[in-house]
Amino acid sequence: MTFQKTFAAAALVAAAVVAGGLPVLAQRGPAPAPVKLPPEVLSLACAPKLAFEAPPTPIRVTGSQESFVHRVFGPGDLITINAGSDNGIEVGQEYYTRRAVPAERRAISRDNPATIRTTSWIRIWAVDDEMSLATITHACTGVELNDYLEPFSLPDEPAISALKPKAQRGNYGRLMPGDDRRMIFGRGDYFLVNRGSDHGVSRGANFVIYRDNRQPQNFLFELGEAVAVEVMPEWSTLRGTISYDAFREGDYVALRK
Repeated sequence: MTFQKTFAAAALVAAAVVAGGLPVLAQRGPAPAPVKLPPEVLSLACAPKLAFEAPPTPIRVTGSQESFVHRVFGPGDLITINAGSDNGIEVGQEYYTRRAVPAERRAISRDNPATIRTTSWIRIWAVDDEMSLATITHACTGVELNDYLEPFSLPDEPAISALKPKAQRGNYGRLMPGDDRRMIFGRGDYFLVNRGSDHGVSRGANFVIYRDNRQPQNFLFELGEAVAVEVMPEWSTLRGTISYDAFREGDYVALRK
C-alpha cells in the first residue's frame, strides 16, 4: 500500500468512526515482532557514542499518526520521517534513531562534547515522495521528536583479549558522562572515556578503573575493570566487566598494555 493510500484509508476509517459517534483512535503500526538477537548485541547497539561537533540531522522524526502533538514514541507507534522516495527511502529499510546531548546546554564543541544517545532502530513502513511512516523495531529508550536517523547495521561483539598485563601508569584517561548525562556506572554498563586509537586503544582491550581519593602518599583506589567495545581516534566506549564499587564521571581509566 502506498503512503497516499495509507492516509486515504485512514481518513475514511476516521470519518466512519466520527459518523458513528465513536472516539477517533490513533493509527497504530503492525505489532513489532520479537527481536531475536543476543542481549549483548542489543545492548551494544544501544551503547553511547561521542561527538565533538553537531552531527548532520537532515532526516528526522517529525511527528506521528495522532490527533494531537505526540512527542515521545515507543513500539507500535507510527512515526513520521521528513524524507521519502525523493531521498532514496524505501519500504523495509532500517535506520537508527539518535539524539545528541551536549555536556552543557550550549553549542556542541570540543570543550563541550555531546553524548550520542541511540534511542531505537526503526523500519520504514510506507513511503511518499517527501515523507515516510516508520515503525519502531527495537527501543533503547523513548524516541522523541527531532531524533535524527542514521543507517542501521548490527554491531559485532569484539574479541576480548585474554591477556591482562599491568595497567599503564602515567597515561590515565577519564570517564565521561554517559547517556542522558548519566554520571554513575557499574558492571554491565556502557560509558565513554577520552582515550582512543590515537592512544593505543583497540577493540577488546582491557582497562582498569581507578579513583583518586586525594589522600597524600596513597595509592589510587581500584574500582573495577572494563573492555573497549567501540574505538575511535579520540574516544572509546567501554563496558564494565568487574565492579568493586560504582564508577563515576572523572574517575581514571588505565589501559592494560
